[in-house]
Amino acid sequence: MKFGYVRVSTKDQNLARQIEQLKKIPVEKIFSEKESGKNINNRSELLNLLKCIKKNDIVYVTSLDRLGRNADDLTEIIQYIKKKSASLQSLDLPDFSNVPDINLRNMLTDILVTVFKFQAQSEREKIKERQREGIALAKKRDVLYRRPVLYGANSPNPQKRKIYFAIKKDLSNGHSVAELVTKYGISHGTVYRIKKEISKSE
Repeated sequence: MKFGYVRVSTKDQNLARQIEQLKKIPVEKIFSEKESGKNINNRSELLNLLKCIKKNDIVYVTSLDRLGRNADDLTEIIQYIKKKSASLQSLDLPDFSNVPDINLRNMLTDILVTVFKFQAQSEREKIKERQREGIALAKKRDVLYRRPVLYGANSPNPQKRKIYFAIKKDLSNGHSVAELVTKYGISHGTVYRIKKEISKSE
């Protein structure tokens, strides 16, 4: 028997394209779901499919990443299909369904799947590296374009810079936050920030 499995990761994605591709084979039954590919146990339709398959059945997917995004998960699923003496066919790989010997069919599929998993893993590593680079650049931009502190040692306003140093001196001399808020007409948060800076430097 020919089974199909289709999956998308989110509820707003459409399964129609995958289903249409599998109907052209044609498959006799399609299992479909909208679930992330991260965890096998969360995918009830995949588990139902795996329970159904028997000897000489063929499981069709439009691409291997529909079965799983993780190389270990893919290996586990494929090994289970083989254990049931069934076979897997992905439409993004050459078609071995006409090979009469199931052992040869599985061997050829294994070779291609191994290559696919290597490529997929390499691509995931590249994506992660690009994400890390993007985060680092975003942090750098945030530092470069962050609004300057109004009351600070590097304040662009000479008067506010002068008040900053005066507050530091008064705090060191034991004046309270409330006194300085009244004296300089600034917020409690600003005085507390300056007080925190003094504590860190001590």
